[in-house]
Amino acid sequence: MQQRLPSGTLPPRPSRPRTLAGLLTAAAATAGLLLTALAPGAQAVADNPYERGPAPTNASIEASRGSYATSQTSVSSLVVSGFGGGTIYYPTSTADGTFGAVVISPGFTAYESSIAWLGPRLASQGFVVFTIDTNTTLDQPASRGRQLLSALDYLTQRSSVRTRVDADRLGVMGHSMGGGGSLEAAKSRTSLKAAIPLTGWNTDKTWPELRTPTLVVGADGDTVAPVATHSEPFYQSLPASLDKAYLELRGASHFTPNSSNTTIAKYSISWLKRFIDNDTRYEQFLCPLPQPSLTIAEYRGNCPHTA
Repeated sequence: MQQRLPSGTLPPRPSRPRTLAGLLTAAAATAGLLLTALAPGAQAVADNPYERGPAPTNASIEASRGSYATSQTSVSSLVVSGFGGGTIYYPTSTADGTFGAVVISPGFTAYESSIAWLGPRLASQGFVVFTIDTNTTLDQPASRGRQLLSALDYLTQRSSVRTRVDADRLGVMGHSMGGGGSLEAAKSRTSLKAAIPLTGWNTDKTWPELRTPTLVVGADGDTVAPVATHSEPFYQSLPASLDKAYLELRGASHFTPNSSNTTIAKYSISWLKRFIDNDTRYEQFLCPLPQPSLTIAEYRGNCPHTA
């Protein structure tokens, strides 16, 4: 029996199927949300806000320059205290926010110029880099360690580029006595994120106190700081739980770090990126451990890294 409606009441309107255009719009919106959720770049930014620059390749970390244009500024010894001035190299772009930073000390009797090649090379990969002169060319490792820390404090607190630097993401490097100084600096300031002694020299051979991820670089032909009495015991004495590595250069001398060197640059960039920027995209160049080659006599380390 048909139901009768009260006078003046309209019958219910039958439901109409959604238009094709509406269905397509909804599907596109859903797909867009899905793609956004799955996009590696979007997820990477959420997971690690410190990533800088494009995804690395073997070619990009071996290149003489990275993706960032750089500039530099000189720092006179007359306007600083605790070290001898130097040169700051930095990415010119401000689009990516602040950068991690590293200070580099020269060796015994040497000047900033001896390690200057590392400045633009590392800065172009997305770091602020400060190559320094020491108070005197004869300063010993403990003094060079203090000077590295003084330079870091100047860089983050007083320098003209201090707003470009993330003061929580800092590292140290050095050659010879400067390398010994980088170990001293890391011992004194455990908040440092990375240390790289290059053919380091120090009368102290044991470093169980270090809490900073450390890449020790030695040279198989080093007669000034032979690996058997310097770089190897440095590495072996580091805590087993520490992220650490030992790279021994093949066919190299104590002074190899004073000239542009692709192997030194490649693994220094990877180490600094991995531990200053916490950029796990660079883990691929450190783990599995690099194998002996024409330029690598030996490589040791703990993989995978824990930091």
